[in-house]
Amino acid sequence: MSQYFSSKETRSSSDREQSLCSRLAPFIEYAKKECDYYAQTLSDIDASKINSRQMLATLPVTRKSDLIKLQAQHAPLAGLDAGSANISRLFQSPGPINEPESTADDWWRLGSAFYAAGFRAGDKVQNCLSYHLTPGGFILDSGARACGCVVIAAGPGQSEQQLDVIESLRPEGYCGTPSFLKILLDKAAANNRDVSSITKALVTGEAYMPALREQFKQAGILALQAYATADVGLIAYESDPHDGLIIAEDVIVEIVRPGTNQLVPAGEVGEVVVTSFNSDYPLIRFATGDLSAVLEGRSQCGRTNMRIKGWMGRADQTTKIKGMFVHPEQVEKVRLQHGAINKVRLVVSQNQLQDQMLLLCEVDSAALAKEGTADSAEQLSALIAISLKNITKLNGKVQLVAADSLQDDGKVIDDIREFA
Repeated sequence: MSQYFSSKETRSSSDREQSLCSRLAPFIEYAKKECDYYAQTLSDIDASKINSRQMLATLPVTRKSDLIKLQAQHAPLAGLDAGSANISRLFQSPGPINEPESTADDWWRLGSAFYAAGFRAGDKVQNCLSYHLTPGGFILDSGARACGCVVIAAGPGQSEQQLDVIESLRPEGYCGTPSFLKILLDKAAANNRDVSSITKALVTGEAYMPALREQFKQAGILALQAYATADVGLIAYESDPHDGLIIAEDVIVEIVRPGTNQLVPAGEVGEVVVTSFNSDYPLIRFATGDLSAVLEGRSQCGRTNMRIKGWMGRADQTTKIKGMFVHPEQVEKVRLQHGAINKVRLVVSQNQLQDQMLLLCEVDSAALAKEGTADSAEQLSALIAISLKNITKLNGKVQLVAADSLQDDGKVIDDIREFA
């Protein structure tokens, strides 16, 4: 059995670069003809001249953070989808941001990440990312099946039932967020449940902390991570030994200075920008909003593609909480639903490696009196908490604070988690 999912993973760097760059000109010409968005944004570009990374770097960047506004103006996909696209499903992630999917085999290209994490044909995999509205569950589902695995479509939550499934079906693998795998392991230990069948995991959707990696190792689980987005699919993945994230085949990754389209020197932290050769949903210089940096050298596993350090934060205030993106625009929507709130700040922290949200709401007594709630701050807090849940799809606590107590620094989301 091969050590690699594809022979492309060990080709020479020069062969890979020549292959990728030779695809740029025809792909850009295709995107201009097929996609309304690129017909406008690249109208002055001579596609035939885009035949190297240096020339690619002259093109404008499209930022993920811009999709909310672009899609609101030109629903559902802002003209980024090809006219001949074979789109089978539409999702809506928090933002809201719409994402397409084709049901073609391994459309998201996650197969190589599962294979590098040790998944093989016949393995049963408990998939604990959501299949509801967001594409995470389908992304991992298709990748596991590309390796010949049998997927248990579990989704998140219902930890007691999840443990029942593990004990009865004896899956060899898990995929989902690292924090939910911790929940399952902790609950299994506390209740003497047998989860020993799981020896491998592919985790994604949130920062993967060293403490969690060690806990999984102690439990006999090799847990490696995949870096994927709902727009691009797989961008990079870990192998064993974990020495950085290996860039996926068939994408071009650049690291640019946040807020610009300018490349940063090798090793400097910047925003991850991806060009994905997806004929259904072409993405050319798509800025993910994630921060990372290029690593020198090659992986010890024998794969030859460029490596990055992994997730190192966000270039904007958007952050990922419990595997879900939360945008400043969503926090502002909460504020607008309650006239008593002058200013808000969402503080994101961790307790026992679990993400937590606290929404600080600046109010004044006069505004509370107008709403008839001057004697019931608890009632207002409860109503705000409901709005927060409805808009972000996540539970969070609410704390009312005095007028003018929040700093006037433009910060809407304050992520105080430490990801070292």
